[in-house]
Amino acid sequence: MEKMKHEAIPVEIRQILRCEGAGWSIFVGNQKKVFAILVEDNIGEIIDNYKRGIEKHRPLTHDLMSDVFTGFGITLERVIITDLREHTYYARMILRQNNELGRKIVEVDARPSDCIAMATAQGRPLFVNSQLFEKVDDMSATLEQFEQLNREAEDDVRS
Repeated sequence: MEKMKHEAIPVEIRQILRCEGAGWSIFVGNQKKVFAILVEDNIGEIIDNYKRGIEKHRPLTHDLMSDVFTGFGITLERVIITDLREHTYYARMILRQNNELGRKIVEVDARPSDCIAMATAQGRPLFVNSQLFEKVDDMSATLEQFEQLNREAEDDVRS
């Protein structure tokens, strides 16, 4: 049986790293491959805080969106990082609404950073289009180097 042309591969956030003066790198991937999406300072910090479960004093935009979704009976089903064009990633949120009229599925185009923030805040799955996943460079070794440097820095602090 031939594979679907636009199969989605499950991934997870492997690491979130602040890049001084250049925003944040969100490393996403699985056991096969890892790649990085660079995001602005503000959204990188938001994703990191959601990932670490840090409570906020006031709701953020992504919290507001989640509350609006809940009010209208909309569920974020999943997020799919769909494409990379001219050094810019694209993503879609897959939303489901159940109401008295039935079930409706809607795909919404959004920045990958916003999609990742929403998925992280709501504990929803993250996917990558299989064609994109094959196209991106594997950054597993780079991530391992960053993690090793962090471990060494933590060891130095403890010493």
